[in-house]
Amino acid sequence: MEITCATAPTPGTGDGDDYALTGNTWALVLDGATANGLPTGCSHTVAWYVRQLAGHLGTLLATTTVPLPEVLRAGIADLAAAHGQTCDMACPDSPSSTVAAARITSDLVELLVLCDSPILVLTHTGDVLVVIDTRTHHLPGYTPADLSKLRNSDSGFWVASARPEAADRAVTRTLPRAEVAAVAVLTDGASRLADHYGWSWEQLMHTLLEKGPAEVIRLTREQEAIKAPERGKPHDDATAIVIRLTS
Repeated sequence: MEITCATAPTPGTGDGDDYALTGNTWALVLDGATANGLPTGCSHTVAWYVRQLAGHLGTLLATTTVPLPEVLRAGIADLAAAHGQTCDMACPDSPSSTVAAARITSDLVELLVLCDSPILVLTHTGDVLVVIDTRTHHLPGYTPADLSKLRNSDSGFWVASARPEAADRAVTRTLPRAEVAAVAVLTDGASRLADHYGWSWEQLMHTLLEKGPAEVIRLTREQEAIKAPERGKPHDDATAIVIRLTS
């Protein structure tokens, strides 16, 4: 495989809360939830949570072959235990993250998406498949109080935080490796051209392959400078991993 990655924080900020990690046969991206000003019940930051979860998931992906939902369940559970006795794991606003992961075996391409970090797949027939969790697109409200009530509930949306059962609500798909030419694993900051600016998923996938992840992020920043998205932040951290498969 050939793996290419680009990441950029929100302009004018520090390192951001996205995180990308790859191995020889897998890739994952995480997008930490921006602090909303409500009490988190936790002594740790979103950045701490994202990096710790990436480490747990990366270790499991590198050392096990269990299905991706089991990897995510174990990672969330392990990290919840790592909080120690100082944090309230029942708080709905505990630090959290989206997760998108792809694993390529000799026979299969396994995909998992939890919350709004999509995965695109280019098949050898030229089709672009989208693996996406749209639950955050249809919420009854988007204020911090609304999101607090709806987070990690079947009437709202699910993210990786303190509840391992979130892994069971992830969107998953498995494809024969022989059908897949390339996979793109994105945070929602890198999918904005399709989510908010009128591009098709096909156009986004082909631009990622032909011009690279860094150029897609640059084009996204251009659009953000012209007009802010109708929903969400004016700018966002952006991360994209492109995996080209060989026979």
